[in-house]
Amino acid sequence: MPLKLACILSLIVFSACLVAGAFSADNTFVTTVTRALLAMFGTMVIAWVVGAMAQRMLEERIQQNDANGK
Repeated sequence: MPLKLACILSLIVFSACLVAGAFSADNTFVTTVTRALLAMFGTMVIAWVVGAMAQRMLEERIQQNDANGK
């Protein structure tokens, strides 16, 4: 789950940065792609950590419910 979340969010951010950099900011191709790649990498790391935390939280909650007999 964390890897899938990270991949999806990073690709969304990459495409958004490409569109924003190309049309709104009128940057050069190299500048636009470089910034989009950096944003994609940063988003992937953050989303991976958040996804791992969410998965761990869900696993702990399921274990807690099983231990309580719910």
